[in-house]
Amino acid sequence: MPISSLASPGIRVATLALVGCSWSGSSQPSDDGGADSATLDGSAWPPPDAGHDAATDAGEDAPIDAPTPVVDAGAPGDGDSEAAPTATYLNPVIDQDFPDPFVLREGSTYYAFATNADGKNIQSASSTDLAHWTPLPDALPTLPAWAAKNASLTWAPSVLRRGPSSFVMYYTARDTASGFQCISHAEATAAAGPYVDASTAPFVCQVSGTQSLCGSIDPSPFVDVDGTAYLVWKSDENNPSCSRPPRLWSAALGADGLSLAGPPSQLLTMDQSWQQPIIEAPSMTVLAGTYYLLYSANAYESAAYSMGYATCLSAVGPCANASVSGPFISSAGPALGPGGGEFFDDAQGGRWLVYHAWTAPQTTYSGGGARSMRIDPLGVDAGALTFAGPSTSAQPL
Repeated sequence: MPISSLASPGIRVATLALVGCSWSGSSQPSDDGGADSATLDGSAWPPPDAGHDAATDAGEDAPIDAPTPVVDAGAPGDGDSEAAPTATYLNPVIDQDFPDPFVLREGSTYYAFATNADGKNIQSASSTDLAHWTPLPDALPTLPAWAAKNASLTWAPSVLRRGPSSFVMYYTARDTASGFQCISHAEATAAAGPYVDASTAPFVCQVSGTQSLCGSIDPSPFVDVDGTAYLVWKSDENNPSCSRPPRLWSAALGADGLSLAGPPSQLLTMDQSWQQPIIEAPSMTVLAGTYYLLYSANAYESAAYSMGYATCLSAVGPCANASVSGPFISSAGPALGPGGGEFFDDAQGGRWLVYHAWTAPQTTYSGGGARSMRIDPLGVDAGALTFAGPSTSAQPL
């Protein structure tokens, strides 16, 4: 979808001013209850082959129960019209618990990954149109020896493409040695997986020395305009063992995506009342020379959970919180507590956000709620970034 035509009548549109900066360069709760742009979803490091499409036919389950997209066939009396019907999507596009979602586009296929549920360490699904999604097998069938098994503590996966047959998944798991949540990585030869984690210890685990921050969670890769890949994440200082405000971090990745090429840089911490008691789930993109750091904040099992953003001078900061008067994206209609947002591009170059939200009236797991997967486009209008959502009615693709 062209980014110049994203806002739709009846959709609450959030707007933020672009700040001119120079180029440089979680069915379990997540941790709180536990054209002038770079690649948004880590899918182009290096850029993908135009015709490459990882095979995913084997092992697919029945299609996920999602609302059927509406097709606009034209007004009555338009039978002679040559106009093609307009395909649409309707949120939630995955209408089941699919929290902390991440979308990777590989050729004409989209792959979604999410926090553990339904007996899977990492949930996954695929789609060719963003409206219909088919569940896939567990993307990470086996956890490494250092990670706690069957504990519903495998959260927030994301994937970095390193080549036509080289993919790295970053995710959160419980480190049995320290007792804290830490970040690991796994590799696969196809976007759908299966991913294999051969590590003997966590990849990023801020639990000792000057980085004694009670763990690290919510990893998300970002590829800068010069091709350098970075990882952004959250230190888990809201853990009772630390009881401090959590922070968001970034560090450059090595060429293979399996090592850090520089020290962690602090990007952001809480500085607004609406964010309390937590900020988490960072995701980074760059647009028109400005780096944007999206994050989620407030209590995740509530309608107050929402998303804000900061603007940064580079992928390693410094960053300044821009959501000072309130969140950028918040509850709308039956979509409550939107969060866990990640950027991705569609096949036409349109820019989107994938995120989760509860469906009213439930905002807790104990009450029978679920955080389902939703998508809505981002756009630019007169120098401002707009978000056409959270949408709750049929929208054009």
